[in-house]
Amino acid sequence: MDKATALDLYRVMRTIRRFEQRSTQLFGENKIWGTIHSYAGEEAIAAGVCAHLRDDDWITSTHRGHGHCIAKRADLGRMFAELLGREAGYCRGRGGSMHIADTSKGNLGANGIVGGGIPIATGAALTAKQLGTDQVAVAFFGDGAANQGTFHESLNLAAIWKLPVLYVCENNQYAESLPVKRAFATEDIAKRAEGYGMPGVRVDGRDVRAVYGVAAEAVARARRGEGPTLIVADSYRHEGHYYGDPRKYQSKDEVEGWRERFDPVADARRWIAEDGLATEAELDAIDRKVDAEMEKGVAFAEASPLASPIRIPEEVYASH
Repeated sequence: MDKATALDLYRVMRTIRRFEQRSTQLFGENKIWGTIHSYAGEEAIAAGVCAHLRDDDWITSTHRGHGHCIAKRADLGRMFAELLGREAGYCRGRGGSMHIADTSKGNLGANGIVGGGIPIATGAALTAKQLGTDQVAVAFFGDGAANQGTFHESLNLAAIWKLPVLYVCENNQYAESLPVKRAFATEDIAKRAEGYGMPGVRVDGRDVRAVYGVAAEAVARARRGEGPTLIVADSYRHEGHYYGDPRKYQSKDEVEGWRERFDPVADARRWIAEDGLATEAELDAIDRKVDAEMEKGVAFAEASPLASPIRIPEEVYASH
């Protein structure tokens, strides 16, 4: 991997981690409407996949979607504004953390419905197929969504029609509080791809280099018109299902052990330095720049006016 690619991947991962940390602080200050679901611990997946996507490629996200938005080059100020219920937010402050969308960057939206984004990405891929473009769609979803009907129906149609779509299952070991080992009869969710006649790849979702490599092949395959791929990225969320989750379904040793042994951001920083791709000083400079951009985004959000009331029917129904 060249230096520019490695540093960009690190920058994206560091931005996602810092955004989650800053969001948690704002939530603790009672400034965020609704709740938040941290993507900390899964940064390598969004960064590694989205590095291969253009602005005209599509993604669909989940309730734990901040990382996907940032990796697809969302504006931090508008993201914070959405979380804080401000008019300058992506959905004018009315959607909150789970409903950020930016069609100018191909982000078709985060989704609070488990598995809700999978058929949307499939439909976007069908658009590319019908129009004859080389655009690609990516559906990000958790292990819990892999047991939804939308998953099975979408993969079947995508395989039949050879749609240019990647199905990226972020297996963070828990669907809310249900351990993945109790939800699947197979240890390898990627094996389900065989039943649909598409490649299924299992990858270490904590290693951004591994995710980047697997995604490169899957995206290229989709652009060539060779059809969909199921990627299952094994990871672990550092926080609970939501902010304030008591996490009684996990032991303290398990949580602390995973955090200490598997930190995608720290791992990326280590191998970049060890491989001589960048110095510690260069990585520190990226950290400082990310921190400054984060504070700039928060300041923009806090200076923005609060969301205005919805006007009916103008802001409910689209004009024809």
